Amino acid sequence: MNVLFIHPHGSNWMPGMQDITTIFNVMPPLGILSIAAWLEKHQVPVEIIDCYATPLTQQELVNEVLRRKPDVVAFSCTTSSFLEGNRIAEAIKAADSGIITVFGGAHACTMGAPLLDRFPAIDCLVLGEGEQTMLELVQAGFQGLASIPGVAYRDSNGQAAQSAPRELIANLDELPFPAYHLLPGFPQKYKLPLFSSPTAPNSSIISSRGCPYQCSYCDRSVFSRGFRFNSPEYILEHVAMLQRDYGIRHVFFYDDLFTFDRKRVAHFCELKEKMGLQVTYNCIARLEHVDQELLSLLKGSGCWQVNFGIESGDPEILKKHRKFYGLDEVGRKLQMVKDAGMRVKGLFMVGLPGEDEAAIRRTIDYALSLPLDEINVTKFTPFPGAPVFKTLEQFGRFNEDWELMNCMNFVFIPNGMTKQQLEDLYNEFIRRFYRRSRIHWGYTKMIWQSPHSVLDFLKNLPAILKFERKQKW
Repeated sequence: MNVLFIHPHGSNWMPGMQDITTIFNVMPPLGILSIAAWLEKHQVPVEIIDCYATPLTQQELVNEVLRRKPDVVAFSCTTSSFLEGNRIAEAIKAADSGIITVFGGAHACTMGAPLLDRFPAIDCLVLGEGEQTMLELVQAGFQGLASIPGVAYRDSNGQAAQSAPRELIANLDELPFPAYHLLPGFPQKYKLPLFSSPTAPNSSIISSRGCPYQCSYCDRSVFSRGFRFNSPEYILEHVAMLQRDYGIRHVFFYDDLFTFDRKRVAHFCELKEKMGLQVTYNCIARLEHVDQELLSLLKGSGCWQVNFGIESGDPEILKKHRKFYGLDEVGRKLQMVKDAGMRVKGLFMVGLPGEDEAAIRRTIDYALSLPLDEINVTKFTPFPGAPVFKTLEQFGRFNEDWELMNCMNFVFIPNGMTKQQLEDLYNEFIRRFYRRSRIHWGYTKMIWQSPHSVLDFLKNLPAILKFERKQKW
């Protein structure tokens, strides 16, 4: 069977405004690429259409699908892209009802079999990790679905049903490297966020799956709460392949917890430094993992920037939503990263359940007190698989509009607040952080530290200025 993967773009911007996200950030769809590589390893013909890098209208996309004549079209969707994926599936079914449509990704895994009752254009769902499940579905010709673990399907009476859970892949090193070669224009069409890498071309890697922590806002429905990872040797081979085959000079380890297993990270850093692999990298870390020895290892092996999820500057809010880490310690740890010679990025949320204006202002003031080079502020979005989702109505008003659930829209309003209040505080957060001379000077230095970002910024300056004029920053 021929399989065509589609990665729908979804509604990933703010209503009524031009989407400029692709100016700043287009990452390869690593989940799809891993499944595709596993299918190719077992001689299954595979193609990919990534709507982020190659935007198409719905009709253009359907025409392209029909031209390629696949037996199966598989969609990987987030919550915000799910309805767009379904509309594409409906159009494909209308044009050729014989094409099998399969959905996977976070939204399908969270919602499960009941989605099939509401969306008849979808033939089945892949629940959990997709590599082996997709292979077995193809090898079985999509027959006998009840016997294939990790599948939601319709039974002989047309009712939604679900097979046994799929066991997680124990050894991730058994998987081939993602099938980057299936992405037309890779790596030129793909880029990390502006000013987040010193060189280009660049790309992203995920070297682990799962997370043992239990933050209230995180959906762990695909990879569960365990922690599995690639070996340091595998990771280095992966990076070396990207450099050799595609000229990649910088990678972002997009793992939730790159630094969780101390032995793995230390061995990776030592091996990378020893082999002299000239590829720099960014990673995401937790503050409780940071110490001088780790920072020395990261810097020596080419780490350029470390990202930290800080989320809030209000201790009571933090205690409600994640493992608490003393706020007094945060600044000291971040300064250690800076002193070791790496950039620091802080990740924050606005609009968490239990927040009020005073709590958000505490977060803003706190963020401004920290030695951060950059921040990313998201609008709290309660995803269906997150623990907080079950009790959400106790803490505020929720507009469950899937296409707006992309961390760029306030779909949840905490009790005692208004949407306009949240928007104003969000804009104030961005404005106050970035309109400081220290931050301006930091970006000025990017002319030398990240010259390709400066060129991208100047090339897209008209679109950026047009967006800027519409903001209240």
